[in-house]
Amino acid sequence: MNARLPRKKKRQAALLGLAFDAEDGQKRITRGPNFLLAGGSPDTHGLMQETAVKLNEHLDRKGKQLADVSAGELRDILGDIHGE
Repeated sequence: MNARLPRKKKRQAALLGLAFDAEDGQKRITRGPNFLLAGGSPDTHGLMQETAVKLNEHLDRKGKQLADVSAGELRDILGDIHGE
């Protein structure tokens, strides 16, 4: 009899960015390896894109995946990105 051991599931995480300040009727959507951004004015959507790219660059430098980062660490990283 071959008993199977339960496999550990790989943790997954993604960033979801939503903005509702678009007044020009455009639908903006940007997808990345671990994020989905939707909506916003050109400026707001651009800021979300910049944040997602910088977050991924930071994680790459640290050799981490988004799923490896705690909520507190993510908050700290985003604060560093935006100079808070």
